[in-house]
Amino acid sequence: MTEAAPIAPAQLAELAEMFRLMGDPSRLAIILACLDGPISVSGVAARTGLSANLVSHHLRLLRAARILGAERRGKQVFYAPADDHIRRTIGDMVAHVIEPPDDADPLHGESG
Repeated sequence: MTEAAPIAPAQLAELAEMFRLMGDPSRLAIILACLDGPISVSGVAARTGLSANLVSHHLRLLRAARILGAERRGKQVFYAPADDHIRRTIGDMVAHVIEPPDDADPLHGESG
């Protein structure tokens, strides 16, 4: 296992805030809706079952935290992960959650 890179206190606070924001099920659903490519507020609302107003509120928070980015196309704004770091991290965590559990717990021996 490799050591984590040193992180400044301000960066640590930013990282903690990102995890806090992603810990909300509605915001996480919004992030997941944006993973496949740019999507409008109405598209996110349709995919998540949330109101457009609530989606817009959450999108503002996620953009401010640099989790999602926005691109204006005419009168509409489309949202997508801010960068490949976000896309890969969320994608990897989704893959981890949907895979079958291992038979053994690596920290505590056999599960059961």
